[in-house]
Amino acid sequence: MIIDIERFLRQEKPYWVELEKLLETLESDTFHTLSLNEARRLHYLYQRTSADLAKLRTFSSKPDLRQYLEVLVGHAYSQIHENRARPLRLAPFTFLLRWFPQAFRRHVNAFYLSLAITASGALFGVGAMLLDPGSKEVLMPFSHLMQDPRERVAQEENVKEDRLHGSKAQFAAFLMQHNTKIAILALALGMTWGVGTILLLFTNGVMLGAVATDYLVAGKGLFLMGWLLPHGVVEIPAILIAGQAGLVLARGLIGHGDRANLRIRMRNISEDLVCLIFGVGALLVWAGLIEAFLSQYHEPVLPYAFKIALGLSEWILLLLWLVWCGREKDAQHA
Repeated sequence: MIIDIERFLRQEKPYWVELEKLLETLESDTFHTLSLNEARRLHYLYQRTSADLAKLRTFSSKPDLRQYLEVLVGHAYSQIHENRARPLRLAPFTFLLRWFPQAFRRHVNAFYLSLAITASGALFGVGAMLLDPGSKEVLMPFSHLMQDPRERVAQEENVKEDRLHGSKAQFAAFLMQHNTKIAILALALGMTWGVGTILLLFTNGVMLGAVATDYLVAGKGLFLMGWLLPHGVVEIPAILIAGQAGLVLARGLIGHGDRANLRIRMRNISEDLVCLIFGVGALLVWAGLIEAFLSQYHEPVLPYAFKIALGLSEWILLLLWLVWCGREKDAQHA
């Protein structure tokens, strides 16, 4: 029972205003997900406002206030007990600037593991090339890499015409298609409890290590950096993130340290897997364009210093994107 209505309003109104603002946030952004603390706070505010409404009903005056609280409690009830699926919405900028980097950071340990597996493969490739140069035929991924690096560099730097004239877009599309297949395969092989993903990452690392060793031993490190950095600083992390997604899927299947059943584990990671693989697709589109329109041109057409600087700039921007974008939302949900 309310004895002092003015005191009651002063004491309880801040909680009503807080509940109203929280409901406005949820209703204005259907993709907004509450953190555990936010959900608890919403439930507390709903219960407190409901109790206030019950008290106010015993008070004969203030019909407008009673109606306001009834609407507020009704909205809160509908939000708490909502069970409809969230509507799909095309939001590319939100995806790129928030969802993808957030999903990456939520599973960053899987990325570190993906990186470690690839690095191990690269070290194996380096050792194989140094100890057994004849293994080049087995380790090199493409036929044009079988050529002696000195001969290839001489040919590339003496090209007098544009070999990709009129076919750059076609070549870029081929690269995007090929690399996207590899990325999707890295994710899908997570269904093998991660064994297939690990093998794919390791073999990619072996090829990278073998190619790098072949050119460095031949004294063509500058050409190697000018050739690989513009697109490689995006393409290689993209494949690593695809491997990250495969490892996340594998952990969800295995369920080590998670007492939830398989269905719940898969539901918990499904959105992040979609974000990761779509983000990888976006990265590979950019890498394909750079490789077709820029990476294939060497000195004297394009100075190596320019290509290396571009690659390093891309790497810094990619790092900032993955580390910082959407971080304010992480803080809100912490």
